[in-house]
Amino acid sequence: MNPPESYVRYIPRTRDLYSSHSPYQWVENTDAPWTPLTKPLNQSRVALASSSGIYLKGQKPFHTKDDTSIREIPKSSSTSDFGVNHFGYRMDGAERDPNCVFPLEQMRKLECEGFIGELADTAYTFMGGIYSTRRVREELAPQLVERALANDIDLFYLVPA
Repeated sequence: MNPPESYVRYIPRTRDLYSSHSPYQWVENTDAPWTPLTKPLNQSRVALASSSGIYLKGQKPFHTKDDTSIREIPKSSSTSDFGVNHFGYRMDGAERDPNCVFPLEQMRKLECEGFIGELADTAYTFMGGIYSTRRVREELAPQLVERALANDIDLFYLVPA
C-alpha cells in the first residue's frame, strides 16, 4: 500500500539528499551484556524514558538534531501540560495523545495494579534522532545513568519515538 501523497517519502528522499556521500554506517552495539533483573518486576523501581521530544510547557522545547539535553517530567504531570518538538516524526499524533510516544498514564496504571513495584517520581525525555553516536555515548547516556543511580532506579522503560 502506498502512503498518501501528503507523507514525506523519507527513505527515497534521504537517499537522494545524501547520494554524494558514502553509505551511512549504522551503529552495531555488540558489547552490551545481558543484565537480568536482580529482583522481580513487581518489586522494582521503574523510570520511564522516551526519545519523543516531549517536554512540560514552561520548559525549554528541544531544538533540532543532536540536542542531547534531557527534560525531567514529574510522574504526576497531566498530558495537557505537555508540548512536543521533534524533527524526526510527524508530531500531530503525539500532540493529540502524548501517551503514544510517552506512556506516562499507562505506567501509572501499571504501578497502581502492582505490575511494577514503583514508578519513579521523575520520567525523562530527550530528543531522538541524535546523529552523533559519540554524543549519545559521551553525553546523553551518562546523564541517564547518573540520574538512575541518584534516584535508586532499577530499570528504565525506554520508549523510542
